[in-house]
Amino acid sequence: MCGVSSATLRAWERRYGVPSPARTASAYRLYSDEDVALIKKMRDYVDGGMAAAEAARMVIETAAPPPAAHANGGDAFAGASERIVDAALRFDPDGLEAEVNRALALGPSVAIFERALGPALERIGDLWHEGKITVAQEHLASQVLGATLLHLLRLAQPGESGRRVLLAAFAEEDHVLGLFGVGLRFCSWGFRSIVLGPRTPPAAIARAVESLSPDVVALTVAIPPPPPAARELVDAYADACRDAAWIVGGAGAEALRPFIEARGGLVAPPDVSEVRAQVESALLSRRRRKDVS
Repeated sequence: MCGVSSATLRAWERRYGVPSPARTASAYRLYSDEDVALIKKMRDYVDGGMAAAEAARMVIETAAPPPAAHANGGDAFAGASERIVDAALRFDPDGLEAEVNRALALGPSVAIFERALGPALERIGDLWHEGKITVAQEHLASQVLGATLLHLLRLAQPGESGRRVLLAAFAEEDHVLGLFGVGLRFCSWGFRSIVLGPRTPPAAIARAVESLSPDVVALTVAIPPPPPAARELVDAYADACRDAAWIVGGAGAEALRPFIEARGGLVAPPDVSEVRAQVESALLSRRRRKDVS
């Protein structure tokens, strides 16, 4: 129908998340009309000489994720998020796995995270803080959702893209599932996302930067250390990032803004769409400085 071989279809799905078909209980792929349209658009870009990774980015960014609805007219992403939270509340591992798997058929990876899995994680965290679910329930949900996000990130990687971003949490930070969502967004912008994980000290960032030469280092912090330790830690991360652009997000980033900006770093705005403009501007400035020198 599309003039694309099954091997190529599977490679595009595995590497770029285009398309993202639903599956039967036996794991057979079910391609919708929207999937067929995405495949044809991807095919046309590639046949026109565009690299597959760039073609996938164009397809994902220009595709309007369908606001699939329930019979009651609600948002399917919101409905999936609610069912995931409900399964966690029931302490139902099988139900949780099933609801997460159903969510994977709703659209592109970024939309799945930002509109379904991410809100579910946030709500489950709130319920735990309010004492309405146990640590065991929160850990179960984190384990299932974390494994799913890691899988999505692997599928979304832009192949042999020349740009890289390192993602890590500040030292003493344990909660990193949000980093996978940030990594998915960077993948959609053409970056290969490398997640280093929780409790990553400046020395580890320095070693990774030395070995991998990333274009960007993205850090998250929820609870910033008090001064003067805050400034010392930010200075250490700034030194570790070397020539890479670096950006800090999370609930604790705003408190560190003066120290971050004093060292040439960026503080992530609440609107994720603004992050790309910040990062691209920082990368352009660095290229210009290199050209001058």
